[in-house]
Formats: sequence, C-alpha cells, structure tokens
Amino acid sequence: MNHIDIAGVGLEVAHIPGPAERAPLVFLHEGLGSVAMWQLRGRHWPAELCAASGRAGWLYSRRGYGQSDPVADVRGPSRWQGPWHIGRHEPDYMHHEAWQVLPALLQALGVPEPVLVGHSDGATIALLYASRHPVTACVAMAPHVFIEDIALNAIAQAKTLYEGDPEGLRQRLSRYHADVDNAFWQWNDVWLSEAFRSFDIRSECKSITAPLLLAQGVGDEYGTLAQLDEIARAAPHAQRLELPDCGHSPHRDQPEALTAALVNFLAGVG
Repeated sequence: MNHIDIAGVGLEVAHIPGPAERAPLVFLHEGLGSVAMWQLRGRHWPAELCAASGRAGWLYSRRGYGQSDPVADVRGPSRWQGPWHIGRHEPDYMHHEAWQVLPALLQALGVPEPVLVGHSDGATIALLYASRHPVTACVAMAPHVFIEDIALNAIAQAKTLYEGDPEGLRQRLSRYHADVDNAFWQWNDVWLSEAFRSFDIRSECKSITAPLLLAQGVGDEYGTLAQLDEIARAAPHAQRLELPDCGHSPHRDQPEALTAALVNFLAGVG
C-alpha cells in the first residue's frame, strides 16, 4: 500500500504496471468504494482490464475511504480547512473532487491525460473532470448526472441497514475501510440531504469532447437508463452500453461483457 500527500492529506494509491507509451487507466470508485473494493468475488477487474487493453493503471481511495486519511468531523458543520472541505459534504463535493483533488493527484502521479474509468460517484467525477480537463478517453459506469427517486430510496434503505444491522452491512464494509463510519456517513448524509435534490451536471456534460463510453446495467437499483439518455443528449458522440442481467455494478455483475466492450472502445483511442 502506498500513499500520496495532497495538500497535507494522505490518499491511498495502487499501481498496475503496464506499457508506458499508452495513457494509463485511472479508476474512480463508487460512493462506498475504495482501492480494495475493486477486488471482489475473487477477481481484480481493474488488473484484468489493464491486461486486456495493454495499459497500465492507477487506483486511489478518496479522502475518508479505504486507507486514505479521514474527513475531519465528518458529520459536523460544513467548512473549509485550507484547500480541503471538512465536516458534512455539500452538494458540490463531486465537483471539488473532480476539479481540485483529482488534478492535483494526477499531477503528482505524472499522468497528464488519463483514460478515466469511473463507477457511480466515480463516474460522475470522471464526467466532471472530462468537462474541464483533457483526457484520452472517459468511461462512465452507472453515472449520476441528476437525482432520481430510485437512488434516494436505495440510499435510504442502506442507511436503515447500516444503523439497524451492525453485524451486516457495517461489518462487511469495515473490511475495506480503515474508518468505516467516515466512509459511510460522508456519502449517505449528503445524498439524503434536501440540498442535494437539486444536484444536476447535465450542462457540464455538454463540454465533454473526448471519446466517451457510457455503461449501465438494465437492472441498476440506483438509477434508470434516463441517466445515459441525458448524457447522450449533452454529448451526442458518446457510445452506449446497456448490460442485461446487471445491477449497479457492471464490473461485478457482467465483467466479461464489460471488459470486451471497453477493450474494443479503447482500441480506437490514443
């Protein structure tokens, strides 16, 4: 395990070796994800995709996730501590990650124009980054570009499970996070806040010009295919992949089909 210091905060990073002449894949995890959570069901999907596409890869855990430093006073008042936001997240927390934290991390890693591969919150962050910064390509799996009731209902159910069954969801997540409460509440609190209902990045997606692949499971329990419809309206050049027999996590539910589609997509980019 390695850490990189970004403005005084240590972020967990992991590297997957590969050819240096191609832009590496940078994996952006979901709202409860981490470096370790990419490795589930006995397989390391990012490593499989890197090998199949002939590229190196980087993974990192956002602040408060995995083995990265925690968010200070995670359920306290929202405020700033130098360049970092602490306390409860505000509705623009993914904008801050995409436009402040990720550029600094990529500069530290020496990755100027990555291929971003994001899942859920990570997919939204990837889209936001690609709307302002050059990327070789962008892959958004199960992204959120506006708020749907299906997502809020699922997240409310997760809160009920987390609080009511500490030996269940909380214990499972504790395998992947040094401070599981820090990871859970920074995500759950902001999504269930009244202010977050107005979250909408459809206008930002209009600025994306890089090659773009959108992927989502037909049975996604956190969002409908309307998310992909809206991104495609904003960025008509986007390619689209709808996966049957698949929920919110295509890389877990349909890894072979997803990998094959991504390898084909990446063959056509730098």
